[in-house]
Amino acid sequence: MMALLRLLSLQNRHRLNRAGALANGFVDAFRGLCSSVSSTETKCSLSSGPLEGIKVLDLTRIVAGPFCTMVLGDLGAEIIKIEQPGTGDESRIWGPPFCEGSVMSCYFASVNRNKKSICVDMKNSQGLNVIKDLAVQCDVLVENFVPGKLGKFGLDYDDIKNIAPHLIYCSITGFGSEGPYRHKPGYDVIASSYGGLLHITGPQNGDPCKPGVALTDIATGLYAHGAIMAALLQRMKTGKGQKIDCDLLSTQISCLINVASNYLNAGLEGNRYGTAHPSIVPYESFPTVNGYLTVGAGSNQQFKSLCQVLNLEHLALEERYSSNSARVKNRSSLIQELRRKFATKTTEEWMSVLEGCPFPFGPVNTVSQVFNDEHVKEIELVKRISLEGGSEVRVVGPAVKFSHSENRVRLPPPALGQHTNHVLKDLLNYSDQKISMLVKSGAVQ
Repeated sequence: MMALLRLLSLQNRHRLNRAGALANGFVDAFRGLCSSVSSTETKCSLSSGPLEGIKVLDLTRIVAGPFCTMVLGDLGAEIIKIEQPGTGDESRIWGPPFCEGSVMSCYFASVNRNKKSICVDMKNSQGLNVIKDLAVQCDVLVENFVPGKLGKFGLDYDDIKNIAPHLIYCSITGFGSEGPYRHKPGYDVIASSYGGLLHITGPQNGDPCKPGVALTDIATGLYAHGAIMAALLQRMKTGKGQKIDCDLLSTQISCLINVASNYLNAGLEGNRYGTAHPSIVPYESFPTVNGYLTVGAGSNQQFKSLCQVLNLEHLALEERYSSNSARVKNRSSLIQELRRKFATKTTEEWMSVLEGCPFPFGPVNTVSQVFNDEHVKEIELVKRISLEGGSEVRVVGPAVKFSHSENRVRLPPPALGQHTNHVLKDLLNYSDQKISMLVKSGAVQ
């Protein structure tokens, strides 16, 4: 037994030493990068974040992948975005609107800050070598090609792990790498359709509706970012990389949460409820004189408080509204009473009346009202940063704050190929002659 304990102790010590060596390697690598950046670049501009020193090779386009890598970039990772020469990420031209004074679409700007753009032609053998050289230097690779596509270029996981066994390789696809749909291309709205979100979104008895933003893409990007963080942590224990598969459909189905549980455990089909909730009443938006107000009463006490402030105390005394189950059963009559009451004042008047109440409530804001809200202004969520060429772009900054680390906007969304020369020269140590040759051959731009 004592011999076994000594062996375990030695193994743990070995793991700790290896983890420390890896961590020191990350820091040393980043310090080396900072010292080599030319004066035209922002020196050490990616410092102070939790992921300082981590390099990410970004082969993604559109939303889910770029959102994932943007979050990693906010956390301090160096993001090297590979784009097709001449065109780049398709979302660059998804306008109007375009950023003022720029050819960059507002869409692209929303998910591509804190990145360096390098144009590489993957159909060019020399271009493929550039990507492979970058993979060796990076800690993470993120891609969102249709399964099997990168294999044609010798860039799938089985190929890359042979030259970069330390690399964490994250694939983001529409339907995953297994199953009959695995070769289907997938956009957010398609996964939302297959995954039931459109069926449960929209007015009751109305048509299915798409949410106003690509929620499935965003959720998939967040899943991928979390998985990458976990894989980085595991690599500090094992010294080895691994493959991560994230897909839009699985993400969307996982996000059905209570609706999925209702079906799986109670056999209840999901339905559209507008802004209402299938299991909590009242919990929805009500028309006012000049807009809408959302109110939620998740407990009997909150419902009683709502009735009191609305001078509708008699409702709380009625047996048919005495519990949440009863209120769900008698939803229609109760909501009619509340809608009549809320229609008597403006949203602003109701906000004043309800101030201090123990139940949650809030206005249904327009987008302009969101960004003019006093709270949003005070927390300085919107950040301003200058694009190449001098024009200014505003972006919504990171939603998470750390007490001892930085999670912030450091670099603007890049112009197409803005950092090609910098990355090849300072990260890969390519000579000027080699870079010139690559440019002439069309391998890079």
